[in-house]
Amino acid sequence: MADGKKKKLSAGQFVLGLLVYSSTIAVLLAGLAFWWGSMQFTKDGLAEEPTLFVVERGHGANRIAGELYREGLIEDPFIFMIGTTVMGQHTFLKAGEYEIQPRMSAYEIMQMMADGKTVGRRVTVREGLTSFEVIRLLNETENMSGEITDIPPEGILLPNTYDFQKDEPRSAIIERMEEEMEKVLLPVCQILLEKQPGSTLSDFLDSDCPPAPEPLKTVGDVLTLASIVEKETAVAAERRTVAGVFMNRLRRGIALQTDPTVIYALNGGKHKDDGMGPLGRRLLRKDMDVDSPYNTYKYPGLPPGPIANPGEASIRAVLDPEEHDYVYFVADGTGGHVFSKTLSEHNANVAKWRKIRRAQQ
Repeated sequence: MADGKKKKLSAGQFVLGLLVYSSTIAVLLAGLAFWWGSMQFTKDGLAEEPTLFVVERGHGANRIAGELYREGLIEDPFIFMIGTTVMGQHTFLKAGEYEIQPRMSAYEIMQMMADGKTVGRRVTVREGLTSFEVIRLLNETENMSGEITDIPPEGILLPNTYDFQKDEPRSAIIERMEEEMEKVLLPVCQILLEKQPGSTLSDFLDSDCPPAPEPLKTVGDVLTLASIVEKETAVAAERRTVAGVFMNRLRRGIALQTDPTVIYALNGGKHKDDGMGPLGRRLLRKDMDVDSPYNTYKYPGLPPGPIANPGEASIRAVLDPEEHDYVYFVADGTGGHVFSKTLSEHNANVAKWRKIRRAQQ
């Protein structure tokens, strides 16, 4: 008879059952919420045409979500914020200018910002430009802000291709160019490790720079000779050879006798830009008599400072010049140079070059 009675649940069993039931419901609800959130995060967005959107430096996922919502590019800022957090990307959204494509989902927008796929705004500063020419180039580049009026010291800006955001200050590009030049010099010029906030590379031009090869002693010496190498040859395979020629001359006390220094003596780096060369005319024999410390025909040794902004390859060539006995070189008519050890060999090569040049006229 006792077996026929219904078995009563204890209070503990009831609570346990309730917890299991509640947990099951919670898991189901969480799953549904995750599914719904995923659908919202990955569904087509609201943009109807390509739209430029700028993420300012320092803006986090919350602020970016709000701005995307205000510009009508996403449907729900909360979904964007939660989605980027769940994906672990909320602290990795990069500043820059982005082009939101039509119907781009919140997930796709997040991924684009995490990858830093910004609109391709770039400015290329080629090797060998003087600081005057660099400033002229930046001031003429569109979609930047703020005109630069002060010319930076010669030689401290690293030529390269630089990305920039719409309306980024031109002065910010100059700062980045100087920082990149410091990175190139740091492995050799350890003195730059002492650089304090507010100081600039130009403050260290007179500082010792071991282990730069003798007779180069300072940061300025390295940049000065590198700038001369940069102006003398555009052939990559020749840079170390040309650097070796100038090192041989410096060690033997022979004047460098390089035309680009004379041009700098004449125009101070304010090169013409009319297709007629940096002087707006040919360099003349009488120009070699200009009385300037930059005139390496008149004054032996290095000039007082760089004559342009050298690229990384020319700096490395100067720091590791080719060992040889050449002390002369002249154009060979093909864009390169022919090198010689003696004055008689050099004179013969010069005669050949003049013959080639007359034939080209």
